Amino acid sequence: MNAAKHRPLQIVTLVLGFGFLYVPIAWIIIFSFSGYVTDGGGGFPSLHWYQALRTDEELVGAAYRSLRLALLSSPISVIIGTLAGIALGRLDRFPGRAILLALLAIPIFAPEILLGFSFLMLFAALQAITGWEQGKGMMTLVIAHATLGAPIVASVVFARVLGRDRSLENAAQDLGARPLRVFVTITLPLAMPAILSGWLLAMTLSFDDVVTSSFLAGPETTTLPMAIFSSLRVGVNPEINAIGTLMLAGVAAVFTVAFLAVTIGHRAKSKRVLQE
Repeated sequence: MNAAKHRPLQIVTLVLGFGFLYVPIAWIIIFSFSGYVTDGGGGFPSLHWYQALRTDEELVGAAYRSLRLALLSSPISVIIGTLAGIALGRLDRFPGRAILLALLAIPIFAPEILLGFSFLMLFAALQAITGWEQGKGMMTLVIAHATLGAPIVASVVFARVLGRDRSLENAAQDLGARPLRVFVTITLPLAMPAILSGWLLAMTLSFDDVVTSSFLAGPETTTLPMAIFSSLRVGVNPEINAIGTLMLAGVAAVFTVAFLAVTIGHRAKSKRVLQE
């Protein structure tokens, strides 16, 4: 009786919550198809801003650099974070384990402006001590974003590995499998969902970062979030709606393909089990 009484309130709360999240996104998509009407042309719907985006070399170049940066830094984060997460989850007792677990939370909860300034000071010190001539640019951005993404991957993998049963690994070792073979054939496949999740989180964090990139990006390595933030200071560029819609379409396509692949895989596996 109480559940039925509170159901309308729950529905209203759910609708308001989803509206708060998705109405701004829908607004971006709608305005990306608005026409350029100040000269009497255009109208709605229109592909004017998508056509204008094709000739906007600055915005397209920034989007390409952000994608390249995410694709370069996220694999490094995955390698370091996966090894760290598995080590912390499998090695129960070793000196400093509690300290390392606590250190994983620092890049996640520390203010981004503090992290960006710390990276800037680090690279400035390296340049002064070793004569490192990279300066601000893609290399510094990749190192910083990989460093920020590694703790996130490690935390996800650690949670996955810590809750898994070790009976398969112990059985493989009892049957004579070497530690490396156990790691490659059993531990990694079991942790693969967490590894993929960590990779997506690291790539999203890299593509989305503004503050840290502002400290480390050079004049020719402006990322897409930096370009959007800079353009908003002088006014809203409608081309941002178009590129935001394209990004949403790309993300939706990736998740759709992943969902279909998982669904088809589960159906094929269930079919094989029924046939056996």
